[in-house]
Amino acid sequence: SVMGTELDAKRLEILAELLPARSTVLLLADPTTHRESRPALDATATSLGLTLRGAVVGTPDQIEQAMRDAKEHGAAGVNVLSSALFFALRGHIISVAAKLGLPAIYQWPEIAEEGGLIAYGPSLRGAFRQVTTLVDKVLKGAKPSDIPVEQPTRFSLVINLKTANMLGLAVPPLTLVRADRAID
Repeated sequence: SVMGTELDAKRLEILAELLPARSTVLLLADPTTHRESRPALDATATSLGLTLRGAVVGTPDQIEQAMRDAKEHGAAGVNVLSSALFFALRGHIISVAAKLGLPAIYQWPEIAEEGGLIAYGPSLRGAFRQVTTLVDKVLKGAKPSDIPVEQPTRFSLVINLKTANMLGLAVPPLTLVRADRAID
């Protein structure tokens, strides 16, 4: 488990720290995962005074159109919900967010290293190491059904200050202090 959907609401909280009060946030969701985290996202948005605008998309063109529509309707940021599809399309999403001037938060800290504004979650590299260990156990004879599900225990907050500057965003000092890494 990488706790993707479980952390979507936490990412919304972090993104809210960078946005004006009472902002609208686009929830960029894919068709396979969007229902799982919505109740927690709605509760978090209510507690933070945010308005959510959801878009369920599955192609690069749909992603760009959803982000354009959200921007035209006043969205101040984008929470890119956890998704294998969005990881595969991360370069496109980063590019569109930059072009539209939309601050966005992502699942994998490595995405901030690639130009995304901010990311919070377990390390992708760490997840691959865990998978390698599990495969090794199976290859040595362990039954997959006997291997417990493992969850990450370390989460990283990474902020790309280059992207923040390009977007004209001032990252609040308290957010910066909490970051595990700031990319200059």
